[in-house]
Amino acid sequence: MRMGWALPLAAAALLGIAVGWLAPAGILEAGLLVGLMAWRHWRWMAWLLVAALSAWPVLQAASASLPQGLSREDLQLEGRLLQVEPQGELTRLLVRVEACRPEVAQRPTCDRLRRVRLTLFDAEAQAPEMRPGERWRFMVRLRPPTGFANPNTFDYAAWLWRERIDATGYVRHDPEPLRMSSAPPLPAQRGLAYLDGRLEEGVARRWLAALTLGVGERLDPDDWTRLNATGTTHLVVISGLHVGLVAAFTLLLGRGVARLAVPGRWRLVTWPWWLAGAAAVGYAMLAGFAPPAQRAMLMTLVGLWVASGRHAPGPWQAWWLALGVVLLLDPIALWRPGLWLSFVAVALLIVIWQGRQRPRGARGWLWALVRTQLLLAPLMAAAVLVAFDRVAPAAPLVNLVAVPLVSILMVPLGLLGWLLFWMPPLSGLCWWLFGLLAEMLHGLLGAAMSWLPAWSPAPWQRWPLALTLILLAMCWALPGLPRRLRLVASLALGLVPLSLAPPSLLPGQLQVRVHDVGQGQLVDLRTANHRLLYDAGPRFRSGFMPLAGLWARPQRFDRVIVSHDDLDHAGGVPALAAHAVGAFMAPRGEQIGVPFEACRAGQSWQWDGVTFSLLWPPPGDNSEWSSNDRSCVLLVEAGAQRVLITGDVGRQVERYFLLDVEAPLTLLVAGHHGSHTSTGPQLVKWLDPHQVVFSAGRDNPYGHPSDVVVRRLRGRCLWNTALDGAVSWRLGDASPATGEPMRDLAAWRGGVGDRCHGVESAPPDAH
Repeated sequence: MRMGWALPLAAAALLGIAVGWLAPAGILEAGLLVGLMAWRHWRWMAWLLVAALSAWPVLQAASASLPQGLSREDLQLEGRLLQVEPQGELTRLLVRVEACRPEVAQRPTCDRLRRVRLTLFDAEAQAPEMRPGERWRFMVRLRPPTGFANPNTFDYAAWLWRERIDATGYVRHDPEPLRMSSAPPLPAQRGLAYLDGRLEEGVARRWLAALTLGVGERLDPDDWTRLNATGTTHLVVISGLHVGLVAAFTLLLGRGVARLAVPGRWRLVTWPWWLAGAAAVGYAMLAGFAPPAQRAMLMTLVGLWVASGRHAPGPWQAWWLALGVVLLLDPIALWRPGLWLSFVAVALLIVIWQGRQRPRGARGWLWALVRTQLLLAPLMAAAVLVAFDRVAPAAPLVNLVAVPLVSILMVPLGLLGWLLFWMPPLSGLCWWLFGLLAEMLHGLLGAAMSWLPAWSPAPWQRWPLALTLILLAMCWALPGLPRRLRLVASLALGLVPLSLAPPSLLPGQLQVRVHDVGQGQLVDLRTANHRLLYDAGPRFRSGFMPLAGLWARPQRFDRVIVSHDDLDHAGGVPALAAHAVGAFMAPRGEQIGVPFEACRAGQSWQWDGVTFSLLWPPPGDNSEWSSNDRSCVLLVEAGAQRVLITGDVGRQVERYFLLDVEAPLTLLVAGHHGSHTSTGPQLVKWLDPHQVVFSAGRDNPYGHPSDVVVRRLRGRCLWNTALDGAVSWRLGDASPATGEPMRDLAAWRGGVGDRCHGVESAPPDAH
């Protein structure tokens, strides 16, 4: 059996993407050398060209981000709006850049930017209404496309990269944004306007827009909550299901017309297949030609070719062909979870159905649907668990009803309503029936969500559970295995979740994690059976609180100490309402939004052999001190190792508690994010901290950490959450304390020496 060219195509595309991602030195010279060696062999030259075309977008994506010299500088930007998302008092804009230049002539150029994500504050008061497709001129301030780096959280920087967003920032209102041209009329917008005029606001209109026009933005948060909790998001996101249904609907109509026109040879007519392919392309364009729609279109076209039976490849060759074409046209899709969800599902369908006879009769098709869904369920649950950190227990049962309801009834009724729009009574009847089914499905999802809510396993459970689900799917999907073996293996796999045990600390041990929350502070301290949170992180102007995204599951904190009421320390307190907090502590006279016990010097307690002591503020009235200088100062001792967290107190206050701390310090959380007002020379000399961490935001306007403080701490192991992400230590055992950062600093900056020495300081923002 000949291999064909589908698998080599996919392999060449994957190789090119890998080369583009790794970008080894001498890549261009090596490519030219291989080309000279293979120029007489057209097949090898073709695969080399595929690899080069796949590598180029990845290389370009790595080099197109905002130059560091332009961070927080005023830039004049012109571009076309791709997305406009109102979010209360602000609006998120996705802009395709057409022109960009810095206001200061001596700055680097920004003409390599392709797409940027902007925030427009006070949008309703400060700017006219904006619509996708319009061209605008903005004065903006941008920053490189980075995000917070914390364990087991959403990787915003990776999301920006795979969405090809080269910078993020905000729109300045001086000068005001200027509309340069209006948006050309788009079919989807015309369709939405027509729907708004025909149907009242409600489930029917929202779901009709999502299922037939691909406008998922019309769904409200309650809709998305129901879909996510029941594992049915794929029903409304433009996917192979939707594009395939449109193509199948068109194919059936075309073959029906052909059977009437040429009854003797209608099976040999090819134009219905071409018409179905054109319908798939047109529907993907109607849905905005976003990456998921493009992927679904390509997979549908390959599927039509296979189904036509005319010189078509086998199912596995078609699978490799579709994968190769998708990666060739959009190499960045390799990092999109949707691509692997789609291709894994199709691969399992091939395994399930290859070599089996076509079902017969209603009973045969019903059993085929049930069997397919039950075999798909564990593998798709594993894929969703790995990609999105959640499991929807109701998904298998709900999809048994929802998939045929949407594919056989709702989508055909919605499309038929559009085809009959010129006959309002018939179109209205189709959409009335669609609305009844949509209300029914909406209620079903709500009931299923209440009965079997979505579950987010703990991080230590994720991979063992995912591997168990994958093995369970393979156990029942692979052909030729004896039924007894399948049953025994299933029972054995069912015991795996029961045998999992969480990682634990021994008495006397302490885990310290300084989270990456931008320009703010949040320190998580754990002992064997207790947990303390020092500060709650910031709340930004947009209302976003980094603490809200740190944990997918409700957490238990025995105590939360808020050093003082500045927004960069107490801003995340409202987000703690989703977690269980035993008690709050804060300085007397501060306002943190919840009742609290006043922290004062002399308080001390012990948890699991670890001692916690408050060194500041002194008892009594502290009104003579500023809010910063009233900060709660915490000392934690695990055996001979000590951690000191000083909040925002200044150098004068530091002198009051120096004699209360035994030197040397194992870890110092630098005061006031590394400001020159804290971490004075007396503290550094007297306590001699071995490791120091700065909790600061990347490109922050204050220049934290100060170059004076960094020089003062020279020779010690220094960390910065802006660069290293969250940093963790385990103290209290015999081994020396070693910080574990979320980011590899050498990979980020190509630093020299020990990775914990790569701390930099930046001058304050001059604007």
